[in-house]
Amino acid sequence: MIDFGIDKLALIGAVALIVIGPERLPKVARTVGVLLGKAQRYVSQVQAEVNRSIELEELKKMKTGLETAASDVETAVYQNLDEVKQAGDGFHDGDHSLADGSTSSHHTPYTPYGGGYTPPRKNWRLKKATMPMWYKQQNGVRRHVQSGAARVARFRPPGAGPR
Repeated sequence: MIDFGIDKLALIGAVALIVIGPERLPKVARTVGVLLGKAQRYVSQVQAEVNRSIELEELKKMKTGLETAASDVETAVYQNLDEVKQAGDGFHDGDHSLADGSTSSHHTPYTPYGGGYTPPRKNWRLKKATMPMWYKQQNGVRRHVQSGAARVARFRPPGAGPR
């Protein structure tokens, strides 16, 4: 950027005062200030855009690196899984030989529990309250459904007959 010292700014101000005149100098100074502010904002926007594009490039590089690492891990897992399957195929072919060459004398296939379990049926008429009964009684929370007439009759003062 251009480097202006105090002496250069004073010289520019004196020349502007002589050339422009004292009447129009404040308007010109204000206009120059507004234009300089717009230029600074534009430069900062361009700089922010450049920074965002650089960060985006870095993120894309990181993404491709992670994708390649994930694919490498996936291929390694599948290779190990294939090796285990190949080793297991020889075990399940009927010879019942273990990996160390010995034979298993007791081989029972896995059968899931087939006892016909059914979860206990919940009584839908009994609902567990989320608020304790003592709290409802203390705070006057209604526990039973009442019609409007029954509520009026319940809270009518004694001695006042039906209306």
